[in-house]
Amino acid sequence: MVPGSGVGASPARQLWAAVEPLHAVVYFAPETAEAAKAAGLRGYWMGYFAGRLAPLGRIGPAAATSMLFGFAPEMVARALPDAWSFASPADVVRSRLDAVSAALRRTLGPDDPEELAALLSRAAEACECDGRPLAAGWAAVPKPPESWSRLWLAATVLREHRGDGHVLAAVHAGLSGLETTLTHIGDGVIGRADVQPHRGWSDEQWNRATDRLRARGILDADGRLTETGRALRHRIEEDTDRLAAAPAEELGKDLERLLELAVPLSRALIDAGVVPVPNPMGVSRP
Repeated sequence: MVPGSGVGASPARQLWAAVEPLHAVVYFAPETAEAAKAAGLRGYWMGYFAGRLAPLGRIGPAAATSMLFGFAPEMVARALPDAWSFASPADVVRSRLDAVSAALRRTLGPDDPEELAALLSRAAEACECDGRPLAAGWAAVPKPPESWSRLWLAATVLREHRGDGHVLAAVHAGLSGLETTLTHIGDGVIGRADVQPHRGWSDEQWNRATDRLRARGILDADGRLTETGRALRHRIEEDTDRLAAAPAEELGKDLERLLELAVPLSRALIDAGVVPVPNPMGVSRP
């Protein structure tokens, strides 16, 4: 669990904790994998990378690795640019929206989430995308007419907006993508076994990054955060919240209503096992 994501947390962090599971369905629902296969993509990870980056067009591995930040370059290069020889970016976006909508309807029932979709869309429209390519890409996707698809698209813009900001905060703190992941593990947010197999880093790469952080006094001999490391992580999380503040500020008092609507849905997705806990994102039951 990301520290401080519950009651008393900043509005930006409360928004993330409530909405992240609604976005994260895309990584685990069988509908997503089936849609990627039907579109011609080969294997889970080709579907993941193509699906997440499709709004940016036929992107290659170097730019993709830079934006995704926490993945080993070799892992990204196994999927891109080959994915675009099997499916166009526009087809991938369309199939992804349809698949996630079907997964949300299947899990959460037939009730129309129009009010929540409208609130999330309003929050997403407040995202400033300077220096945030993933958020900018998803923000440019036209709003679909169906409520569950609009809900997921808005949740995705919010998620990538916060994620892009987190990358900016981590880079400002002098950390690479793998080093940032190691600080999450050192803080007890997630475990190595929950992350390394899903990010593609070799043991040698992992150990070298650990040694660098130990040399900087950020990790101790057991891989836990030192006092210096905890201060660094706190600063990164504060910067991430600050950079993600605009959507919650736009909602004002309506944030309460959004949380009231979103939290039960996110809990239901986790309780049903659609979004597992623990997971590589470090999201927990809100």
